[in-house]
Amino acid sequence: MSYKVSVIIPAYNEGNRISHVLNKLIRQNYEVIVIDDDSKDNTVEVSEQIGAIVIRQNKLGYINAIKNGFTHATGDIVVTMDADGEHDPDDIPGIIKPILEDKADIVLGRRNYIPRLSERFINLITAFRIPLHDTGTGFRSLKRDIALKLIIPGKCICGTSVLEYYLLGARVVEVPISIKFINKPRKIAWEHFIQWFYVIKLLLKQI
Repeated sequence: MSYKVSVIIPAYNEGNRISHVLNKLIRQNYEVIVIDDDSKDNTVEVSEQIGAIVIRQNKLGYINAIKNGFTHATGDIVVTMDADGEHDPDDIPGIIKPILEDKADIVLGRRNYIPRLSERFINLITAFRIPLHDTGTGFRSLKRDIALKLIIPGKCICGTSVLEYYLLGARVVEVPISIKFINKPRKIAWEHFIQWFYVIKLLLKQI
């Protein structure tokens, strides 16, 4: 079966980390789309030099970056992953395999450990509708026609995106992925406390 894979990478100030990820992806002949959220470093220049398609947006955030990538992707399958090297491009064949075998419409890359308690709580309440272990993973694959239907309400993708899949009647599975620890400043996940309300709202919509 002939198919095309588009890899969408939201990025902000990842100029000193993104090259390793992009070089691996370009060698594997994926369509690589970097959505730059107004970086102040050389993220754009590095990405363009390596051969990625770069789409710029003006501080619109992660969710808008993902959706922007969906609209620009031309592949049958879209993959989202982080720019900092936490996700390994070599895991992509495993991420897309269930879709190619017609066993899923969406595949989530399951992390072995979810560090934030707030994120684990979102997984817990989401499981009332769809029993998954890692609803906030940024490494996932989707059929592009489903990706274009998503609204993804809230402050992040945790919980809400999975519940949207459920409402669309999509088949969702998880596969294990490898995670590399990246030592960089991370924001406090205050948005998860707001995200709970978006998740609960979607849960109530299904009653």
